[in-house]
Amino acid sequence: KPHEMAAIYRQDLSSFIQSAFLELNPQTEYLHNWHIDLIAHKLMQVERGEIKRLIINMPPRNLKSICGSVAFPAWLMGRNPAKKIICASYAADLAIKLATDCRQVMLSPWYQDTFPRTRLSATRTAVQDFATTQRGGRMAVSTGGGITGRGADILIIDDPLKPDEAVSDVTRKNINDWFDATAYTRLNSKRHGAIVIIMQRLHLDDLVGHVLEKGEWEVVN
Repeated sequence: KPHEMAAIYRQDLSSFIQSAFLELNPQTEYLHNWHIDLIAHKLMQVERGEIKRLIINMPPRNLKSICGSVAFPAWLMGRNPAKKIICASYAADLAIKLATDCRQVMLSPWYQDTFPRTRLSATRTAVQDFATTQRGGRMAVSTGGGITGRGADILIIDDPLKPDEAVSDVTRKNINDWFDATAYTRLNSKRHGAIVIIMQRLHLDDLVGHVLEKGEWEVVN
């Protein structure tokens, strides 16, 4: 029954992820696995404010981007249309693709039935920077790029480093410096804002190695 499913989607991110996957990949079978439930559980703890700094390390092709960069922002804005989210990935075209997918989920009939209070604004519609009518929104940037003048309640960094560039000391340092000087400063509240980093480990001194040296993070490996 649609209204029962909507009630489940509102409360359970794992079920929402499955529907988001099928929305974007209607010809592909969804293969559920326990790791999706675990990721969803940790991201729901971020939403509730129980985890402020979360690292999810996993190999490619395990739905990490659909979980973290597509379904999670859509679900966050569904539950609170005023939420401001910045999502970063290593390349602009990847960041835009994930933003496009998130927007497609939010425009789907089942999403709009699930979250009737959340609607996309007609005044800020660029796919890389779209807003809700409640002044929330999702901004997509590439790691290393500028994020001037904008703040986030939640910062999601998904694949900050291209695998074949991880051997470059200069590239790794640039991404780590970008995190310290640019990304971290964009949190609206240093105390209540949350940061989620989702990536495969590529080097001892990749972004995960860098942030773990500086503070306490919840790590899902």
